[in-house]
Amino acid sequence: MPEFKQNAYLGYVVTGLSLAIIGVVFYVSVFGVFSDSYLRVGMLLAGGLLIILSSLGRTSGLLDKALLCAVAIALSLSVYQYFRAAEEIETGLYFLTPTDIWMGFLGLFAVIELTRRSVGLVMAVVASILLAYGAFGHLAPGFLRHAGISSEELMTVLWYSFDGVFGRPMATVVSTILIFIVFGSLLELLAIDRVLVQLAMAATGRMRSGPAAAATVASGLFGTISGSAVANVVGTGVITIPLIKKRGFSPRFAAAVESAASSGGQITPPIMGAVAFIMADVTNVPYLTICAAAAVPALLYYGGLFVAISSAARNMDLAEEPRPKISFNWRELVQIGIFVLSLAGIVVTMVGGSSPAYAGFVGVALAAVLGFAVRPDLLTDGQAWLRFIRSAGLISAQLVVIVGAVGIVIGVLNLTGVGLRFASLLSGLAEDQMILSLILMAIACLLLGMGMPTVPAYLIIVLVMGPSLQKLGVPIVHTHMFVLYFGVLSAITPPVALAAFAAAPIAGSSPMPTALEASRLALPGFVIPFAFVYQPALLLGTGFHWAESVQAILFVLLATILISRACYPRRGKGYMVPVGLALAVALIFFGPTISWIATVAGIGLMYFDRLDLTIQDQTS
Repeated sequence: MPEFKQNAYLGYVVTGLSLAIIGVVFYVSVFGVFSDSYLRVGMLLAGGLLIILSSLGRTSGLLDKALLCAVAIALSLSVYQYFRAAEEIETGLYFLTPTDIWMGFLGLFAVIELTRRSVGLVMAVVASILLAYGAFGHLAPGFLRHAGISSEELMTVLWYSFDGVFGRPMATVVSTILIFIVFGSLLELLAIDRVLVQLAMAATGRMRSGPAAAATVASGLFGTISGSAVANVVGTGVITIPLIKKRGFSPRFAAAVESAASSGGQITPPIMGAVAFIMADVTNVPYLTICAAAAVPALLYYGGLFVAISSAARNMDLAEEPRPKISFNWRELVQIGIFVLSLAGIVVTMVGGSSPAYAGFVGVALAAVLGFAVRPDLLTDGQAWLRFIRSAGLISAQLVVIVGAVGIVIGVLNLTGVGLRFASLLSGLAEDQMILSLILMAIACLLLGMGMPTVPAYLIIVLVMGPSLQKLGVPIVHTHMFVLYFGVLSAITPPVALAAFAAAPIAGSSPMPTALEASRLALPGFVIPFAFVYQPALLLGTGFHWAESVQAILFVLLATILISRACYPRRGKGYMVPVGLALAVALIFFGPTISWIATVAGIGLMYFDRLDLTIQDQTS
């Protein structure tokens, strides 16, 4: 790795720590959790040190190196202090000393600084503000004021218990999700992500939108495994964005397609960027029910993207190029089969009653055995193995640190009750008006999710906003799916649209116009969550009759098509925008009678538009 060329010893330590993390992940996946305290706290220590050492390899400033050393000392001392009292902490019979309190503050400082280095300033600022609020919120004005929390109580919850940094999100990540991070890194090692892009190109080669449609398919396939929309943009965008531009699309549009498609991978079963397992754990709803509920909305989201891309392509003067002739050799066909078999192995193992972590291990084992049988040359490729080990280790470390910061937020919200008060305030503002409540919550979800990866965004948003929706009578699965969608879409929503900002430099476009274009492309995705509430049978497996589900799917499918076409109307057909949007609103937000009338009108509108297009093509 370039950052370790000048310090080989540092590179060895980073590799060793990464191997240790991967080893623990495999052990826990197969044999289960050996000790809650040692697993959660130990993984935070190992992950934090790995991030620090990796940062040391990239920085040359003395001040930055000094800060990293200070963070390493702070984290080590605070973890040592935790382990000194670990046995008493687990029984709840430990009373903090002043030294414990100061060491706890050092630990929280380390977690926040490591979060800043892992995912940027936004999540670190959120955790810092909530920590300050916990300490000084008794001085806050109005409904934000709390009764006051002592330093001992604050540290007991945030550091010396399983309610803060080492709480439930940390437990779910270290015991369930990290094996899927290893799985994604293994697929990259086996170059299966590249084959998926080729497969997408072959499947969409005859479409006018060509590479743009291919990017949608490829990003959706790989995004369901990747835990980050930004990582998905970087992984597949370097291949798809140049192809989209070559076809004649503008750089802004190319970047927007990739960022919108990559974000959708986080809502696509069976893995949903690892959120499916956390949602199952938080809601106590079976994992397979979560997957069934998420399936149709995900298909509708990508269907809307396809329609929007095709409508946009119709209005563009694209370069006439021969259709790509993409062929697969036997090895690439087998690699596609390995991807399918691995995902099937994960699902079948969970259907058989095994834990999600063990199912992830089965997926890794299948991919490894079959993949190396097809690519035996990789077994002796030292550089490829180093990239795999360090990538899996560092991504795992970053996720552990991030959910540690989420634990600070959750701990303070639980201690102060401000999340419930915020939810009550929103409900009061809306005065029990469902649509107004949903709009306010959607905006709040977008704001809370900006700048954060999917997992922490979902956890924080559902804690703050979930109670409000449930107070209005929305079922728990529908509530969590509503929150998840807007948390995911915050990655393409200005002003902090991380996925769009990651795609823009690859395409050579401006970040903010790219984010606006991505939001335009994904507009149906902003409407589909409202259908969870007004057309609840859309979510399969949630207790509705199949006839109600078919009706809901028909209404929302037609609304999705109308919205996507309205975003990119044909030249001279501007009237289609208000008409299409009005029909979409009628399809989703009103009763069955009006929805069926809108269905007939919508189908008729699309038929006459198609007929008009055919006549124009014949006369030209």
